[in-house]
Amino acid sequence: MNEALLVAVLALPAAGAAVAFLLPDRAGRVAATGFALLAFVASLLLGTAHPAGWFSYAPAGSGAPPIVPWTSVDTSWVPALDLRLHFGVDGVSYPLVVLTTLLTLLCCLYTLWHVPAGGRGSTLTALLLVVEVGMLGTFLALDLVLFFVFFEVVLLPMYAIIAGWGGDRRRHAARKFALYTLFGSVLLLVGVFTVVAAAGTADLVTLTSEVTLTRTTQLAAFTLLAIAFAVKSPLWPLHTWLPDAHTQAPTVGSVLLAGVLLKMGTYGLIRVAVGVAPEGARWASPLLGTLAVAAILVGCLVCLAQTELKRLIAYSSVGHMGFVLLGVATLTATGIQAALIGNVAHGIITGLLFFLAGAVKDRFHTGDLAVLGGLRERAPWLSGLLAFAAIASLGLPGLAGFWGEAFAVVAAFERGGGGWVTLGVLAAIGGALTAAYFLRMLRKVTHGTASPAVSVPPLPAIRISGPELAAWSPLVVLALLVGLVPALVLGLSEAPVRSLIEAVTR
Repeated sequence: MNEALLVAVLALPAAGAAVAFLLPDRAGRVAATGFALLAFVASLLLGTAHPAGWFSYAPAGSGAPPIVPWTSVDTSWVPALDLRLHFGVDGVSYPLVVLTTLLTLLCCLYTLWHVPAGGRGSTLTALLLVVEVGMLGTFLALDLVLFFVFFEVVLLPMYAIIAGWGGDRRRHAARKFALYTLFGSVLLLVGVFTVVAAAGTADLVTLTSEVTLTRTTQLAAFTLLAIAFAVKSPLWPLHTWLPDAHTQAPTVGSVLLAGVLLKMGTYGLIRVAVGVAPEGARWASPLLGTLAVAAILVGCLVCLAQTELKRLIAYSSVGHMGFVLLGVATLTATGIQAALIGNVAHGIITGLLFFLAGAVKDRFHTGDLAVLGGLRERAPWLSGLLAFAAIASLGLPGLAGFWGEAFAVVAAFERGGGGWVTLGVLAAIGGALTAAYFLRMLRKVTHGTASPAVSVPPLPAIRISGPELAAWSPLVVLALLVGLVPALVLGLSEAPVRSLIEAVTR
């Protein structure tokens, strides 16, 4: 039963994409939403494979490998090359699997109410489901070559979403996204080849527990893999594709891009780069930490100067992912846990922010902060939700954004030494700057007298519709729930992270 659920999580969106593409527009969107719902339900049921309760999982026996799947599927794929279809889920990947299926479902549900100009809505939802297949395959793959294949599946459909349904400069943004991603893909391919050729296997469980590569191989492999994943994360200074892609993408594209696509890079850094080349991770950790803090500060300072709503949220992702990368760079259990919950929290909150930014732009036809103003006077519910999402994103205690950022700073202090303490202090300053630019955004958009752009549309156009509430409400609830009960994520990943740290430090 568990193996069937694992296969269904991947097969359902793939089948849904084919059906949605073949059906007429409205029917295709309804079918895609139905298949996305089934995939979400299957991902929830997959949690029943958890062997010892939600918060009490521990690998069996001492010295267990970092990857102990709750359930897995392992069958021959290319026998001549000893490649296998090896999928599995554990406490590190499961929260991201559920996040992926949830956000895709909400995006498909959103298209039932609103389809951006550019083409058939059924084609758009089909592409969203193909992107979902690539993201889910990346999180579930336990074979390095299979991981690479699914990592690349996302590229073309996301390019098509941006280029087909995006804004006025969509083709430029789509080309930039594709070129940066292809650059990372080439490095990832070379890194995968380096590891597989040296180890004689592509199995991630074996690579992280039994195979010890030479120091030279680990340094080379980690460098290649880390740069490839840094492009996708994105890590400063390889982040410049992100603001254009977010600004020009349709709302549903921005939600998936920020909510899940960036997590493929940080997940790959933890699962593959650190797990396979721990000596390379130890060697590069000070540089990674420095770049992560640079990303935090640069992202915050750029956000303080931004004049467009979606670009501000896009650049905020650079800063937030900097906190995630700082946690990974510390190579401590606290840091990795902070990175994992930071991933989930960012996906929830930034997905909600992009939904709300899209709603503002749809109603008032602008995202210019200088033109918007007094939103609470004409759309109090929309204004209130935007304020909630912004406060969650700036890391208010009790909401989801707090845990990842706070404990990334704690992990830097825990690592010790003058350099790491300095990085921790600078990251904390970045947290203060995050609050500054979100409060600035709220002052410009929601407060004051309603601007002409906000006051011109008739009142019915400013109300929140039923489909919008259906798409946004789960994210509001999760932002609060993960903030109040972080064990929903941390309880799952505690033991796998402990095993990974033991493997890195052995």
